[in-house]
Amino acid sequence: MKTITLNVSGMSCQHCVNSIEGALKQVGAEGKVDLATNSVDVKFDENKLTLDAIKEAIEDQGYDVA
Repeated sequence: MKTITLNVSGMSCQHCVNSIEGALKQVGAEGKVDLATNSVDVKFDENKLTLDAIKEAIEDQGYDVA
């Protein structure tokens, strides 16, 4: 398993947290959102999931990934 931290803009509330963590779970990753730092720690199996797929899952929810 690999863990990365992504900077995500546009998050402001618990709904944002639920949207992002839920979207990551659907693609097979575990996400932990930190609203204070505008970041998401993502744990995933790099043999099954690409970084681009993770970013796309977050962006599909309406957030920008740096």
